[in-house]
Amino acid sequence: MHRWSQLFIPTLREAPADAEVASHKLLVRAGYIRQLGAGIYSFLFLGNRTTQKIMGIVREEMDKIGQEFYLPALHPREIWEASGRWVAMGENMFRLKDRKGADLCLGMTHEEVMTDIARKELRSYKQLPQIWYQIQTKFRDEPRPKSGLLRVRQFIMKDAYSFDIDATGLDVSYQKHYDTYCRIFDRCGLKYMVIDAHSGAMGGSQSQEFMVRTPAGEDQVVSCEKCNYAANMEKATSKLAPVEDLKPEGDGKPLLIHTPGKGAIADVSEFLQISAKQDIKAVAYMAQKPGDDGKMMEQPVVAFLRGDHTVNETKLLTLVKASQVRPMQTEEVELCFQGPGGFIGPIGLVVKPKEALAGWDVKKQGGDPRAVTVVLDEGLIGRVNMICGANKLDYHLKNVTPGRDFQYTVAADIRSVTAGEDCPNCGAPLRIDTAVEVGHIFKLGYKYSESMGAHVLDRNGKEVTPIMGSYGIGIERILTAAVEQNNDENGFWLPPSIAPFEVVVVATNSKDEAVRSASEDIARQLEASGYDVLLDDRDERPGVKFKDADLVGIPFRVNVGKKVTEGTIEVVRRSTLQREDVKISVITEYFQDLRPAAR
Repeated sequence: MHRWSQLFIPTLREAPADAEVASHKLLVRAGYIRQLGAGIYSFLFLGNRTTQKIMGIVREEMDKIGQEFYLPALHPREIWEASGRWVAMGENMFRLKDRKGADLCLGMTHEEVMTDIARKELRSYKQLPQIWYQIQTKFRDEPRPKSGLLRVRQFIMKDAYSFDIDATGLDVSYQKHYDTYCRIFDRCGLKYMVIDAHSGAMGGSQSQEFMVRTPAGEDQVVSCEKCNYAANMEKATSKLAPVEDLKPEGDGKPLLIHTPGKGAIADVSEFLQISAKQDIKAVAYMAQKPGDDGKMMEQPVVAFLRGDHTVNETKLLTLVKASQVRPMQTEEVELCFQGPGGFIGPIGLVVKPKEALAGWDVKKQGGDPRAVTVVLDEGLIGRVNMICGANKLDYHLKNVTPGRDFQYTVAADIRSVTAGEDCPNCGAPLRIDTAVEVGHIFKLGYKYSESMGAHVLDRNGKEVTPIMGSYGIGIERILTAAVEQNNDENGFWLPPSIAPFEVVVVATNSKDEAVRSASEDIARQLEASGYDVLLDDRDERPGVKFKDADLVGIPFRVNVGKKVTEGTIEVVRRSTLQREDVKISVITEYFQDLRPAAR
């Protein structure tokens, strides 16, 4: 039997000064975690019990579809170079050298290691499909660790990888993981949503995120409550309401107008008495991508979109196949636009053809050094008589129509959705919430198996490349999300399936023999029935015990007090603070009746 008096549960009345989000404050106050360094946390007794329970649920469900491995956290440089990610991961990767000078890294993820096993061991289609998973510590050199366990430099992750003979097989493996993840998060008691997502540095075609809405989240989720459409901001789309275009002036051709000192969209709109929706915004970037030699290649990219819209840089990066972008510097703006910042526009640019999207070697491309990749947001398609910069100080142009008055490399959706816009599926208003990602599944395709040379023989004896999937769950993020969803001013409560204990039995007066004896008997009865029970046998005032019990996440509290002489105790449900007198003789049956609903 676990006795509070014998355990290390260092609860605090005050949260640490640097804690910003509820989960960080409460997990520290409840004695679950302690910070060792920036983004580095120790899990104490209660925190470790909870994460072990979460890992147990993950393991039980993953064992139904896959096989558990345990892989090294220390990786040689060569396997990351084979996939092309040694350079691409940049400063996010912890790197080190051994005593012989060989380059190593601490694993952020294990696509490369799993693929290395596959390329050495898998030989035939008869060995496929394979689903391999592990629960491992990962490392990321997070530039701004914060929000407790949400943005850290060391974390526990369940990562799984599938190898299939073809895309149809990958569809099956992907669906297995989708269903398994739903079971895991259901069992962990999370209220979550599944959204379409961007694959990011992982690569691949399709991906979905499992998200939990919370103000502590750093991701933005766009969703529709009517048809259940959901996507992250990097993937979300919407229907735009029709906009009334301006009437043409003069002969309808672009007309130069004087706009002294009016470089900003808001200033131009006010000066010309128009809506920002009738203005063309120009955003000039230098897109960047590591070359084969590790040096950064750059090319100019200009985005044009409606004046009231914002560029979604992730969408833009995906489109132009870049790893990052930076704003153009003054001399770069003057070279490409032949005009000053604040008054730049699309007319007169040297526009690269669409084929240039795949070309990054500027020297091989040749041509005019002023040439830019021009990306037109789809929101400008069909618009006429708009206002834009004239590439001349203090001047703009009227009567500008995209496609007629200027050309572009490609038209695509590169804007961020805003709340209230129409759902792309049903037209209802969209909402935007912050959320925490607890799981992510990817269809990787051939990105790793092809680059690392994994091959098997198909039914006809022909050598083919297996197709892959990758599937991750953040163990600590499940705990964090559960705390964020279930807390009040006194502490938090966890679902019974992942709480460190399901029931805390509080002896309100440990010096009273009847109270002490009854408390121990109740704890033993519940423990014998399969419940995780903590007996609070400390020599403390009842109020102190109640405060601690409310703080540390245990979903049910049994108060053993004066009514014990009548064979009665009080059960408090932490989530609602509902109190109920229960006869000691039926306490086990009482909790058995609750368990199906609670779990």
